Amino acid sequence: MNDDTKQYVNWFRHSSPYINAHRGNTFVLMLSGETVADPNFANIVHDIALLNSLGVRLILVYGSRPQVEEQLAQKQLTTRLHHHLRVTDQETLTCVIQASAIVRAEIEARLSLGLPNTPMAGARIKVVSGNFVTAKPVGVLDGVDMAHTGEVRRLDHDAITQQLDDGNIVLLSHLGYSPTGEVFNLSVEDVATAAASALDADKLILFGADQGVLDSSGKLRSELLTRKAERLVGQYLSSLEDTDQPHTEMSRHLEAAVAACRKGVRRCHLISYKEDGALLGELFTRDGSGTMVLQDSYEQLRSATIEDVGAVLELIQPLEQDGTLVRRSREVLENEIERFTLIERDGVVIGCAALYPFPEDQMAELACVVVSPEYKGAERGDKLLKAIEQQALQHNLKQVFVLTTKTAHWFVERGFVETPVDNLPGEKKALFNLQRNSKVFMLNL
Repeated sequence: MNDDTKQYVNWFRHSSPYINAHRGNTFVLMLSGETVADPNFANIVHDIALLNSLGVRLILVYGSRPQVEEQLAQKQLTTRLHHHLRVTDQETLTCVIQASAIVRAEIEARLSLGLPNTPMAGARIKVVSGNFVTAKPVGVLDGVDMAHTGEVRRLDHDAITQQLDDGNIVLLSHLGYSPTGEVFNLSVEDVATAAASALDADKLILFGADQGVLDSSGKLRSELLTRKAERLVGQYLSSLEDTDQPHTEMSRHLEAAVAACRKGVRRCHLISYKEDGALLGELFTRDGSGTMVLQDSYEQLRSATIEDVGAVLELIQPLEQDGTLVRRSREVLENEIERFTLIERDGVVIGCAALYPFPEDQMAELACVVVSPEYKGAERGDKLLKAIEQQALQHNLKQVFVLTTKTAHWFVERGFVETPVDNLPGEKKALFNLQRNSKVFMLNL
């Protein structure tokens, strides 16, 4: 077996938990007009087909901003903006309908591809679209009639659910229809957010030109709470006051992600349509490929300080008494408290874990993984483990080990493998307590 095959097999094995977790879930994918026009869109369609084959229920929501601009240019019409929205008069609406039809045909054609020796061979994907979105006019804003510019009034939840139950992919455009037979031009972000909320989607995935949200140092943020995302959008929008420029793509996507989270969508993801494999990387790898936006939590993961010694002692003492953990005196804990990561809920410490690096051996010990009995569940132990793994990687360490007498199965289920005591760092091996006879488990990072 060559190295490429080994790497593929290893990735496939590590992706299996995500495959199981996503099966039967409902994902809303927002495809902007720029996404459909990008050369990488063919690869995105292949990945969409793969998700469909893995049992993910898919709703695709597409936009056509650049295609509309192209239609307007051909007819020598100019875009009129008001309150950062396109004013859709009758001539503009004709262009919008034509652009939408072009994009829809492109998506359906791509999803119909099934030639031998292609990634979609034998896929036989069924795509269904229709008048699922009921819209209403935006109306008159500050004296300006927005004409056929509209907003979502409701979605036909039952009809869409039936199509998903039948194994179809549902395709929604940025056009909405009124009970009086009118057509309205909607924001694709508005439709995507409404669809994710109405269908109680597990994820809303927004494709954009950028990989995600960058921090002040230019590093990609893999996770962003909604309150932080709201602040970023607020800062941007305040800079546009007294102007009528269109909002940037990133601000629109962040605003949509926040709105979806506020309406109950569990996770929103911002990924790049330019990056081949970004969709699969975001969904099937631990670190992802973009930025995940999630609802604010009244639980937080943070580093411990000297003020937390008493709370940590109270948390670990029951496990020290029953022999699960090695006893630590208050003095020892005060000296080591900075090695601890905590889960705090409403000001109360309910979980902890510690990392003890051995940099010369490129290893670290994971210790004191504890979650209060009242708060077990909700994957809090996994959150602590992930935080510790990230710390170890930041220290350029390659392995994490744990010594345990009673919780071996929990660690084995998370990828740790039993290893001989002789594989411990020399300094740790010299302190190994033979009387306690702990088992040693190792995790490769």
